[in-house]
Amino acid sequence: MTIELNHTIVAAHDKEASARFLAGLLGLEVGPTYGPFLPVEIPNGVTLDFLDTEGEITPQHYAFLVSEDDFDVIFARVREAGLTYWADPYRNRPGEINHNDGGRGVYFDDPDGHRLELLTRPYGSGG
Repeated sequence: MTIELNHTIVAAHDKEASARFLAGLLGLEVGPTYGPFLPVEIPNGVTLDFLDTEGEITPQHYAFLVSEDDFDVIFARVREAGLTYWADPYRNRPGEINHNDGGRGVYFDDPDGHRLELLTRPYGSGG
């Protein structure tokens, strides 16, 4: 059996701003509009399809596994943007990164309150 995550919908109050925010931080491109969606394709082929949504948005969590070098570049963009970041998902360690499983990780929010995470080692990989 072959199963791959292909895409997921990301609710946004301004899909253009939210898609550009994520693409800019990760060094990716915003794709052309597809119906009501504005896609950002991740290099592994998964697409985050941003969709304008009225009313309250329930925050979701999106974690991105990146290389050590990419972490440095993306984390520099997070700091340059003046974003608040945390070492933990509970926001108990502001202004810090973690070193879980011998790698590095950090959490921050997008403009709609979605919780984004960068990590350099998958959970449980040791280290």
